[in-house]
Amino acid sequence: MRSRPLKVALLGCGVVGSEVARIMTTHAEDLAARIGAPVELAGVAVRRPDRVREGIPAELITTDATALVKRGDIDVVVEVIGGIEPARGLITTAFEHGASVVSANKALLAQEGASLHEAAEEHGRDLYYEAAVAGAIPLIRPLRESLAGDKVDRVLGIVNGTTNFILDKMDSTGAGYQESLDEATALGYAEADPTADVEGFDAAAKAAILAGIAFHTRVRLDDVYREGMTEVTAADFASARRMGCTIKLLAICERAADGASVTARVHPAMLPLTHPLASVREAYNAVFVESEAAGRLMFYGPGAGGAPTASAVLGDLVAVCRNKLAGATGPGESAYTRLPVSPMGEVVTRYHISLDVADKPGVLAQVATVFAEHGVSIDTVRQQGRDQGGVAASVEGGEASLVVVTHRASDAALTGTVEALRRLDTVRGVASIMRVEGE
Repeated sequence: MRSRPLKVALLGCGVVGSEVARIMTTHAEDLAARIGAPVELAGVAVRRPDRVREGIPAELITTDATALVKRGDIDVVVEVIGGIEPARGLITTAFEHGASVVSANKALLAQEGASLHEAAEEHGRDLYYEAAVAGAIPLIRPLRESLAGDKVDRVLGIVNGTTNFILDKMDSTGAGYQESLDEATALGYAEADPTADVEGFDAAAKAAILAGIAFHTRVRLDDVYREGMTEVTAADFASARRMGCTIKLLAICERAADGASVTARVHPAMLPLTHPLASVREAYNAVFVESEAAGRLMFYGPGAGGAPTASAVLGDLVAVCRNKLAGATGPGESAYTRLPVSPMGEVVTRYHISLDVADKPGVLAQVATVFAEHGVSIDTVRQQGRDQGGVAASVEGGEASLVVVTHRASDAALTGTVEALRRLDTVRGVASIMRVEGE
């Protein structure tokens, strides 16, 4: 074993960073044995130096992150501060001054991953980021290495624990969205401002990373279609149950049937209860991968939290340190396919549409004609009248609920259909539109 320790600079010492430091300290002997050399925490960059950080010597704390990564004796920089800047500048500076980088920064990698990979390659450094997607779940390395000889066709996943917790509570208890969000906040699953989670921004960043790795092409955050889940209602879950489905916020990355393009999207979807992802409960994450040779694979586990995320960070740290000792680097960016990302309008799937319509003869025929005119084939239709209290009624001139489930159609065709439906005098409103996946 080499006696000189490998020096690690830690950028950020919040929930994840503090766990990284703790594990490095408490498991120092095991880490040294696995790597082939000791690892030493050489500095910790923070914004608030006066905060007490148990187990971290005060002399290691600094507010000058730039000076820390420029030291020249740092072997690996662990970046867990998040955001675009100053993280991007600090990572590129680390490469320039001889350090490889382990990051958990999904937003940065989704937006600037290509330029960071180029900088790492230019300077002969590693850039690892297992912790950026799905916390402790080994996912990026299997896609990047274990399946490197296979052809991945689809990645379908629950990659945000907050949204899965909320939707699971709505499904299992019948609670509304706000009530379920309040419970998630009280339990610490949701931030004070949950926008990044519930509007799908967090999942979209992860989808961009997964699509890029799975399909060997560059996919940026702006390429990912995104819908949040704030409009999902108890009525949607009731409809889903009647279809033998539940509702999940899914990140879906697909290769086109002809292999000429890819798509990446995040939105709520109805998922059959027979699908493995339907049984993912509480704040857990799971990702379902479909490949040509390996078939269907599922990765499941805690997708967030200090200790789980730190586990992924430490796994990358061990790999990068081993590479450093061997004088080599691990796999970099693989973007040789240069596949275009198709717009959402070209995505083909099934749809569940709930309409509020006038309760009178001929309405169903009008609605069916609109679907036919736009080339969208209807699978099933369910209609019931209702009075103002929601009780079934059949008084002409009242209002009825019409639920249409389609066969597979393009998103563009469905959009045109809905626009035409809204122009019908007999359609009072489009209550909800939800895609049906996993069939």
